[in-house]
Amino acid sequence: MSYLALSLTLIFVLIPLILSKTLRLGLEKDTIVATIRSIIQLLAVGFILKFVFDSESLFYIFLMVTLMILVATHNAQRKGASIKGITWKVAVTLITVEVLTQGILIGFNITPPTAQYIISISGMVIGNSMVLAILFLNRFTSEVDDHQDETELILSLGGTPKQAIHHQLIRSIKASMIPTIESQKTVGLVQLPGMMSGQIIAGADPIQAVQFQLLIMFLLLTTAAVTSVMLGFLSYPTLFNQRMQLLKNR
Repeated sequence: MSYLALSLTLIFVLIPLILSKTLRLGLEKDTIVATIRSIIQLLAVGFILKFVFDSESLFYIFLMVTLMILVATHNAQRKGASIKGITWKVAVTLITVEVLTQGILIGFNITPPTAQYIISISGMVIGNSMVLAILFLNRFTSEVDDHQDETELILSLGGTPKQAIHHQLIRSIKASMIPTIESQKTVGLVQLPGMMSGQIIAGADPIQAVQFQLLIMFLLLTTAAVTSVMLGFLSYPTLFNQRMQLLKNR
């Protein structure tokens, strides 16, 4: 794509700006800021990745993955601010997901241990895990607040914290995983995923593109399950004190 063609794609930014202005949605500033930030961030990342790919240095690969995890942790932990120690819980979850997925990919020789594969796949895995963490924390904190009386009743009857919070925890895990599962049910029929489309546009064989897309889809399914379950079981114990009482002012 030429820079002229790229500049013409700003038409797709102009359309929502006109609609926002016409309907008085008040989203003009946010749209402009988001556009400028995306341009700067993606161009910067593009130059950085070119340098990292050319160097093939394990140190730079580790640095890039670490930066992804740090940014994702910072973004996700804000949704669980009421949970004690949520920052390290999110960080540990993201690290576990990254080590697990890359360990399987490289250990079974599914993908080569090169910067091109490690960083690209890590970006998709960590980004998806971050979104799932946000979905889970948002739902879980709401479930806990909405069913506080139910939780305290179970505790007063001699139930353990795990028993008292069980239904809220399971509902939150299921709610955060459903979008990933549902999107895979209609893939290829309703939508062509981004990675597959990008490879096809770049001239790759469609069957090869499908194979890589299936790899990513299966990865994201594991990411959804591990992120939701691990973060859930790391989070719920800190909602109670040593006397097994629900903390109201978390």
